[in-house]
Amino acid sequence: MTTTIRGADALLRALCSAGVDTIFTVSGNHIMPVFDAALDHGITLVHARHEAATVHMADAYARLTGKCGVALVTGGQGHTNAAAALPTALAGEMPVLLLSGHAPLGEVGLGAFQELDNAAIAAPLTKHSAVASSAAALPAELAAAMRAARAGRPGPVHLSLPTDVLDARIDTDDVAWPDADAFAPAAMALAPETAATIRAAIAAAARPLVLAPPSLCTPSGRALLARLGSALGVPVLPMQSPRGLNDPSLGAAAEMFARADLVVLLGKAMDFTLRYGRKPGFAPDARWIAVDPDAEMLARAARAQGPRLIVAALAAPAEAAAALAIGAPAAAHSGWAREVAAAIAWRPPAWDTLRQGSQPIHPVTLYAALAPHLDADTVLVSDGGEIGQWAQSLLADAAPIVNGVAGAIGSAIPFAIGARAAQPKSRVVAIMGDGTFGFHMAEFDTALRHNLPFVAVVGNDSRWNAEHQIQLREYGAQRAHSCELAPATRYDRVVEALGGHGEFVTDAADLPAAFARAIASGKPACVNVMIDGQPAPTLRRPG
Repeated sequence: MTTTIRGADALLRALCSAGVDTIFTVSGNHIMPVFDAALDHGITLVHARHEAATVHMADAYARLTGKCGVALVTGGQGHTNAAAALPTALAGEMPVLLLSGHAPLGEVGLGAFQELDNAAIAAPLTKHSAVASSAAALPAELAAAMRAARAGRPGPVHLSLPTDVLDARIDTDDVAWPDADAFAPAAMALAPETAATIRAAIAAAARPLVLAPPSLCTPSGRALLARLGSALGVPVLPMQSPRGLNDPSLGAAAEMFARADLVVLLGKAMDFTLRYGRKPGFAPDARWIAVDPDAEMLARAARAQGPRLIVAALAAPAEAAAALAIGAPAAAHSGWAREVAAAIAWRPPAWDTLRQGSQPIHPVTLYAALAPHLDADTVLVSDGGEIGQWAQSLLADAAPIVNGVAGAIGSAIPFAIGARAAQPKSRVVAIMGDGTFGFHMAEFDTALRHNLPFVAVVGNDSRWNAEHQIQLREYGAQRAHSCELAPATRYDRVVEALGGHGEFVTDAADLPAAFARAIASGKPACVNVMIDGQPAPTLRRPG
């Protein structure tokens, strides 16, 4: 029997087929039919306070679940606000679907309410950007977008929802309903003979390194990389920091990059984070292998390395890693692997004293006090400029969710909410600076309304410290200006006023108890710590 439904109902039915159970959203005129339809399809709407936050929430959700995270916003500035967060997901290689309201197709070009060319705005920031063409085609167009988000190198996609498409009534028999497989990405496997060639090149090298992309810096991705490292018997390094070779979570590994005689890019782009593969970051006679889902990335590697690029193969990183992990390890590399591991683990001996306490509170002291409160199931979010780099150097074992290669701060609070929605039974701790806190502090209200508690640890040095450090380094103290924030701002009281838990810490001795109370509160919490603003660590072993 034929049933008549709205385009909005067709959208929700298709989202359910894709396995979507949570949408991060801010309401608006264009998308109210979707809100109405959600009541009948069992999908949870996490209603945020700013559209950019919805994209960051969906980003973190995708990292932890492996699903495509979904954000839903209205048209006009709702769309442009959300688009501002897309570069973080793009550089982080996370599958995120941005659904945006749109002027009715029948009124486009007539000056409709909040009429913008949404698809053109989102196109440079996404893998796929389109406007839904009709209610009947909407499920298939949704499937195409979500398939693109997860294919090859994952990334964000966008689909605009014209109001007349959402309101149009259609017969269910007129819709080509996609099944679950229609949302799955096309395979991009590494050919067995190519995998054998790469394994042979690795076995023949004296000091090989395998570098993995942000898309494999997820929990499932890191598990795959651990298997790959064991199978190959060589160092496999996940790379998701804008500091690249000086990624603080990699300790003193920069010196090992320079010694490598073979570098395998397992989906890792040849870009600024690798200093374009040039010396002194890498040896000028090092050989290279590039495996990538994007032909342009392979061409870029070829332009950078010329004849030193000995293999270039088109394949998705996860599928390539799985193919390369088949076989016995090369024991001859055990000494090199130990050297790399020792460099990654190295931290300055002077930090041992700071771990015992400091006044004013040094970042080392802060994170030494926090570490005992991070159990095996804790999801750690690290954001901000200098303070986030310290966290990544000191809490590297926690494999944090970071603001990533894009290098934009401000995502920590929505990341934490998205993480808690993805893993509701896990403890979530978000580390950030006072500059970062200001971007999305209103999202504490979101966390409270939706019962998604987390602990925000704010390193408060009363300045935009990353930029302040640039001023000191490049122009001198006498020209350092306009990066100050109000002294000792009580961010903890902001959270308390919204209904959460607040702690204000000025003495290192009070840190353990403050962390314990914040966690025990069961509420969205802020531990506001007055710290000594330090430049981010650059780890170099003596000699």
